[in-house]
Amino acid sequence: MATGQHPTPAPTDVKLAQCFIAVDDHDKALAFYRDTLGLEVRNDVSYEDMRWVTVGSPLQPDVEIVLEPPAANPDFSPADQEAVAELLAKGVLRGVIFTTADCDALFARVREAGADVIQEPMDQPYGVRDCAFRDPAGNMLRFLERGSGTRG
Repeated sequence: MATGQHPTPAPTDVKLAQCFIAVDDHDKALAFYRDTLGLEVRNDVSYEDMRWVTVGSPLQPDVEIVLEPPAANPDFSPADQEAVAELLAKGVLRGVIFTTADCDALFARVREAGADVIQEPMDQPYGVRDCAFRDPAGNMLRFLERGSGTRG
């Protein structure tokens, strides 16, 4: 094997199970993720003064999004907690990318619900049509339609 090359890995059974999105108001987040996007609530847990809500698509029963408090990490110092809360308030934390069969219909529904539009639907040079919104906490969410081609 040449220097710098890595062996081809064996097939794996590793799959995504959960990802985390920081939210500052779980009730507003639920109204968006459940009522606007149509995700199902799978768990709602409170502990001390914090709350975690797990949501997911009915089409992906083994993948979940955990809506967590911005300072949920027990190793965060008070300064770290404040810094994360400030970044969330600025809307600079990353969110997730969803797929949809109809980007334009989803865009219309989410915009009608009052979400903050970042990008209207557009064809991308890499073969998808996508749009973007901010959730109620300011996280960026993208929605893409694969293989949509160019629309007129």
